[in-house]
Amino acid sequence: MRARSLPLFACAVAAGFPSPADDYVESALDLNELVMAHAEATFYVRVSGDSMRDASIWPGDILVVDRALSARHLDIVVALLDGAFTVKRLYQHRTGLSLVPANPAYAPIRVTETMQFQVWGVVTYCIHRVR
Repeated sequence: MRARSLPLFACAVAAGFPSPADDYVESALDLNELVMAHAEATFYVRVSGDSMRDASIWPGDILVVDRALSARHLDIVVALLDGAFTVKRLYQHRTGLSLVPANPAYAPIRVTETMQFQVWGVVTYCIHRVR
């Protein structure tokens, strides 16, 4: 699939009171260029489940995941845990790591030495429908 550039308007859209329109296009915008800092290490993944709903990540959303970034405390990551992929917030403690959901219906997962664990990448963007 080839990249497609779309118009990017020079004025920002007011989320409060409307402002007069600036009827011109500033430039073209390729969404891949916008969301990919490291194109060769970036992939998209679709979300299933609601464990990250309070981080505004919903079932069906598409996450942009960058494998070139080193995960830091509080990053949202895609991790491989005992052979299954999951998306959670990474907590780094003095004594280890936890994967923390953004939904109180789910418990945090304390990463132990007996688990197979790997951070697969850092979530940099979330794309979801509003209609």
